[in-house]
Parts: sequence; structure tokens; C-alpha cells
Amino acid sequence: MGEALNKWYIEQLTAPALMNRNAVRSGHWKFQWWREGDLTRSITYAEAWRMIKKLASGLMETGFEKGDRAAVMCHTCPEWVWADYAILSAGGVTVSVYPTLSQAEMSFILSASGTKVIFLQSENLPKIREAWKSLTSLEKVVVLEENFQSDDPRILSLKDLRERGSAALVRDPLAVERRWRSVDLFDYMTIVYTSGTTGQPKGAVHTHFSFNSAVCRDLKDAPEYREGDVLLSFLPLSHTYERECGHGAAMMAAVTIAYSTPKTIVEDLQLFRPMIFMSVPRIYERIYMAMRDLAAKSALKKKIFDAALRTGIQVVEARSDRHGFIDIREGTDLTEGLGRWLAFKYRLFDRLVFSKVRDRFGGRFRGAFSAAGSLPADLCKVFLAMGIVVMEGYGLTETWNTITLNRQGKILPGSVGSPATGVEGRIAEDGEWQVRGDNLFSGYWNNPEATREAFTEDGFYKTGDIVEHVADGYVKIVDRKKGIMVLDTGKNVPSARIESLFSLSKYIDLVFPIGDDRKFVSAIVVPNFDAFIELFREKGITFDQSALEYAEEGAARVCVRAGEDFVNREELRQVIDEEIARANRELEEYERIKKYLVLSRKMTETTGEMTPTLKIKRKAVLTNFKEEINGLYK
Repeated sequence: MGEALNKWYIEQLTAPALMNRNAVRSGHWKFQWWREGDLTRSITYAEAWRMIKKLASGLMETGFEKGDRAAVMCHTCPEWVWADYAILSAGGVTVSVYPTLSQAEMSFILSASGTKVIFLQSENLPKIREAWKSLTSLEKVVVLEENFQSDDPRILSLKDLRERGSAALVRDPLAVERRWRSVDLFDYMTIVYTSGTTGQPKGAVHTHFSFNSAVCRDLKDAPEYREGDVLLSFLPLSHTYERECGHGAAMMAAVTIAYSTPKTIVEDLQLFRPMIFMSVPRIYERIYMAMRDLAAKSALKKKIFDAALRTGIQVVEARSDRHGFIDIREGTDLTEGLGRWLAFKYRLFDRLVFSKVRDRFGGRFRGAFSAAGSLPADLCKVFLAMGIVVMEGYGLTETWNTITLNRQGKILPGSVGSPATGVEGRIAEDGEWQVRGDNLFSGYWNNPEATREAFTEDGFYKTGDIVEHVADGYVKIVDRKKGIMVLDTGKNVPSARIESLFSLSKYIDLVFPIGDDRKFVSAIVVPNFDAFIELFREKGITFDQSALEYAEEGAARVCVRAGEDFVNREELRQVIDEEIARANRELEEYERIKKYLVLSRKMTETTGEMTPTLKIKRKAVLTNFKEEINGLYK
């Protein structure tokens, strides 16, 4: 690995060796913390390791061999981690599967990976029962519920597996230790399938070494992780972002991981009071909108909130250098060096508004991270203005996520930062960002052709993202290569730039630009139904309320569908026209939206148009709305 690398590697450990180290060094520390009804439960590092070894032993009793694949298919929870580290401690390879996948998608991944065992929640058992006949490699199912019962000998509960393993360890106490110690840094650790935003998912294979590299790099570049801290986890563990930057880095630093869900996140922020928070741009947008809507409950509150935000943005921009870099770090006094009047206004609004916002985050926030999509520069400034430092990074499934990031003390809103420690990056002639480093995947599972296509001859991974250099090594994502629309005039239009112009819109939830091989740019628009419902009620506008459908989103109950009479109201179209006109003023003539289609429902993961990390699946959208899109060009 070389002396140069050893300078920044914290410890070179396989995943089970990391768990063992924590049990020895920090065994008394609280490892996992979660809700159970009206109460909370927790488990220490030492207790978790004892549990994991019993589960690993149980796996080995079923005939699970070193190198075998086992899948984990459940929502983010402590059991996900127990299953993962049990597989790894038994010398296996973990296949991560989103629990929201369709039966067909799940079957494809399990079949392609040759999965032998799957851990899942009982709610997904019907999918497996239905697909089992076609899954020739699948031998056992472990239901991640303590007392689940089944007459099928192939289906075990978590308790069944643990008791089998415990009995086996009585006979041979060192069986699991021999197995996990036989695992090499360069052995396969996991297969993570891509989200399939533009086509069939591919299984990216990572080793224990690439995982260790990524985690050590995170701790070098993001010193927010400290022993005994609390990190709030709610993003899918099936995604590399949460698994590496959240759990991996947290475990290396012996941090407590508290578990939440998108539905309970606001109340959980106050319950667990985390110091570290990982999220994605869409969630930050929703948090901001929730704060704005809360402030709008009265005219006076809205006036104060708007004035506070204007002042906060002034302060952030006043602290920016000529390139836009902002020196904000832990303990920074934002008013330092400012004029007296501006400093006075900011301190006043901080006491009246911003301190209350930070309290809603638990009051102990030290570091917030954003990845899995571009965070709009204006939104980054909004959070900085409120004293919440959001550091944006960037990565892919194939890179264990973070390959560039902003640093404390040097934040550039609108940029994804500069290359992480140990990562070499370059911009190709066509603008594509290419990277090389120890964190890269080994290749796509059983897909040598795709693997060859993914790398340059000199070993750089081709990310498929177009970037621009900003300053001091920092880069800005323009768009996915496949997200660059080419009009029939030959003009290139980045769809991401258009989408970002609506990120802070009160009335528009999402804009999906269209333009490939077309004469002009059009768009699919998803309204913020709740905002329009409020507007219509204020103006006394009637509509068919029986057509409204609601769902839990974040900590709120939101409208996800409305009737055609709702979306065709002249008043709604007028507002959307104004929003599009505002955005068009920021665009070149050929980039501007000329026509648009308003949807009567939200795009969701359930409808197949969004990934679990809330990125749009372009291919699915273009397929699902093919006729409507063609109608825009007639």
C-alpha cells in the first residue's frame, strides 16, 4: 500500500476487524440507539459484537462458506447492521437490496449475484415466496424479527439464527474468530447495485480495502466525527453514502448511531440531539420549506423570518472571498469583522429566529453533510446564514460515495469541493470528471465488458458527470453526461441547471426538463400541492377536495395527488407561468422552457420515477409520460 498512503490511513482493517477493535477499545460506548414504541433502546459496541458473532456462527451452521453472497433487504435499522457484519464475519459478501424494489428488480439482483441467504423484514417475505422458484441459488431466508414463526424450514427468525449460532459457539468458541481473521483486506466485501437511473442496474464490487480507504479518508477530511458523538441515521443503508459516510466513519470514530425515519426525523432530531447529520439535497429543500411555512403562519412571523434570512445572506456574502469561498468552521463568530449595524442585526435575528431553528435540530449540531445530488448554492447559503454548516460532497456507488467534498473553513456554495485525501481527479477533454484512488470498486459483478468501459487505460474511473473547475481545485457539477440535452439545433442544455432554479420555489415541487433531439426545451412540472391548497383557500377558490390524496413525507402529512380540475385552474397556471418566467430570465434563449406539462401527482419511488435517494430516473419518466411529452411538440 505504500508509505505515502500510511500517512493518512488511520487503521487498515477489514470490516469485522473494525467491529472487533471497537468492542475491545470502546466496548462500553453506546453503539446504536433507536425508538421502540414510546421508549428508546440502545446497545453498546461490545454487546453488538457478541450478537453479531452469534449470528455469524448461525450462518456458518447453515453451510454458509467464505465468499458466499448473502443479501440484506430492509429499511435502515440496527438489524441491518447486525446482518451485514454477521455476513462479513462469516467471510461472506453482503449484497445490499433496497426494500422498496419491485419483485422483478429484487429477483434480478438476487439471481445475478448468486445470493445464498437473504435477511429481510417480514413485510417483504411475500416477494421472496413468489420469486423463490426462479432463484436457484437462494437457500435460506432470515426474517429480521425476533419471534417470527414459520412452518417452512428454509425460513428462520433472527432468534432462530442466533440460538443456532450460540449453540455452535459452545462446541467451538473460536470458529467465528478463525473465519473473520481469515478475511483479507483485498477480499470482496459487498456488491452494491447502481440505482439504474438510466438503465439496468450493475453490481459494483467493493473490497474491505476500498471500504477502509473510504472511511479513513472521511475521517481525515471531516473531523466532525468524535468518540461518543451522536450521528442521526435515516438514509438507506443499501446506498453507499449512508453505509460509508454514516455508519463506516461513525464506527471508525466510535460514534453513537441513532436511527430515524423520514416520517419521524423532526421529532428525532430533538430526541437524540445529534452532532452529525447526513442527508440529500431534496431533504434539505424540504427542511427549508417546512421552516419557511412555519414562519408564514402569521404575517408578522413571516416578515421577521424574511428579514432575518436577508440579513443572514448578507452576512454570508460579506464573509465570502472573491472566489465565493466562505471561512466558517466550528465556533466561528459570523459577526466578526462586520460593520456594527450588520453585526447588530444578525445577532438580533440570530436570537429571534436562527437559534430557534438550530434548537429544532437538537441544538448540538456540529456538521451536516449533503451528497447524492447537487445542493443549490442559494440553499447552502440559507443554512450557513442560520448557523448550520452544511458541507456538500460528491461520489458514486463505484467510489464508496465521497470523492470530493467541501471542508470546514473553506466552503464554496454550489461546488462539490475538491478531491478527497488519497483521491486523484482530472477533467477530460469532454468535461467528464475522472478519478483514481484506493476507494474505487474492483469492477461490476460478472460484467467484464461494463468494467472495461468504466475505466480509462491509465486506471481512472469515468464518473459520467460533467464538471467545471471553479478555483483552488474545487469543482462544480454541470450535469450527468446523459443529463445533457442536445437540441436538434446542436445546442447543449444541462438539465441540472434548469432543475436547480426551482429548488427554493414555494409552489413547484419538481421540474423535469425535456429537450433531447427536440426543437426547444419543454418540462414536466410537479406542483407543490399543499402550497396551492393553502393559496386556493386564502382566495376562496373551490376545487374537488375528494380527489386529494395524502401520504407521510418527512414529519408531515403532504398531498401527493390532486384532481384535474385542481391542476387546470387558471390561478395555478398563472403562478407556474410566473415561476417559469423567473427561471427563464436566468437562462440563455435556447435553454428556456417554452412549454410545460403539469402533473396531477408527485413522482415517487413507488411510481418508479425516483430512486431511494430521491434522484429522478430519467428513463422511467420519459417512458411513463411518452405520449404527454410528444403532445408538447405537436
